[in-house]
Amino acid sequence: MGTPLHAIISKQLRDRMVSGQYKPGDQLPSEHQLMSEFEVSRITARRAIANLMQQGLVVVQQGKGAFVASQQKVTHSLSSPLLLEADMAQQGVTITVRTLVFELVTVPQDVQEILAVSIAYFQKKVLLFNGVPGCVDITYIVPELGEIYAEDLKQQLSLTVLEKHGIFTEKLDAVIECTQADDETSEQLEVPLGHPLIVYQHTAYIEGNCAIVHGKSISRGDRLCYSVQINRN
Repeated sequence: MGTPLHAIISKQLRDRMVSGQYKPGDQLPSEHQLMSEFEVSRITARRAIANLMQQGLVVVQQGKGAFVASQQKVTHSLSSPLLLEADMAQQGVTITVRTLVFELVTVPQDVQEILAVSIAYFQKKVLLFNGVPGCVDITYIVPELGEIYAEDLKQQLSLTVLEKHGIFTEKLDAVIECTQADDETSEQLEVPLGHPLIVYQHTAYIEGNCAIVHGKSISRGDRLCYSVQINRN
């Protein structure tokens, strides 16, 4: 099957935004204009705009039409990696957690070597920044903590939950790399296939160099960037 007409129209409108033809705040063509330009039905034109709304690219004002949304890019400081929520709050961004999976699983061999357990709680969640999907978080949590704090972990960030309960991270190992959206992440983050993504892989340790959480955050490159301050001393 070929690409649906509404998806083709959405992509063309998105390309115009990327090229600067449509800037933040600009009004998009009306449904009638889209119907005429692309020779499609009203339903198809409406769905094309709905696609862009779901991706956080367009806002619709009742009685006025569709407008290009401002694309705020938020920054997370690696100098304080445990304070993601505080970082976002300072930038006027609210984080919402949407848990997709939370279950006890047999962990892959590489995770076994890091956490020193054969089973762990596996969590996959989407983080929404001001209601727009910005990050997919995939985490393994040692079973004793995952079981006790399951309900909190389903609704908040993992390290935030643990610190709230007096379990403090003494060390955090992290690696940052780049990737592109595949079928699954493109759907979860509402971006096209091949969209640039940032992968932040991390392991949290408590006192005694004991690893308790291992995972990775896969973020939209157009929504999130990382910063760090380095002092000679």
